[in-house]
Order: sequence, then C-alpha cells, then structure tokens
Amino acid sequence: MTELRVYFADGPPEGLGFRTVLVTEPEHTFVHTVKGLLDGIAIGGNPTPTFEDGYRCQAVLDAVDRSLESGTWTEPARIDARAV
Repeated sequence: MTELRVYFADGPPEGLGFRTVLVTEPEHTFVHTVKGLLDGIAIGGNPTPTFEDGYRCQAVLDAVDRSLESGTWTEPARIDARAV
C-alpha cells in the first residue's frame, strides 16, 4: 500500500520506463483509493473497503458516542448485511 509501480513514457531517456514510487504522504490516500477502485473493476469485483465496511464502522462509532454519553457499555446496532 505504500508503493506503486508507475510507467513513465515521457521525459528524458533515463527517466523512461517503470519506477517504484513511494506514496506515504496524506495526499497520496486518494491515489490508493483510485488504485483499489481500478483493481476492483479490472477483476470484476468490488473494491475494498466496501460500503458495508463503512456502514459497520459507522455503527461502531455511533456505539462509542452513545457509550460516552451514557457512561456504560453500548453494543453497536445490529446490521442486516442484506440491507447494505
């Protein structure tokens, strides 16, 4: 997730071809997201994380908020995966 193999076709001759590019800065997050999407499309599958993953994460964050307010243990809402 921190390296991409990129092919450069333009520029000086010594810079042409495949290179490994480190993508570890915050702005590189978008690059990872797009790569995951394109990889998913290429294999005919869903990229990760999925909407269901995001929905489940939000359910946990909601439980954390409710737990802080009540001062007690709070279970995340049950999720029907068929509805996601």
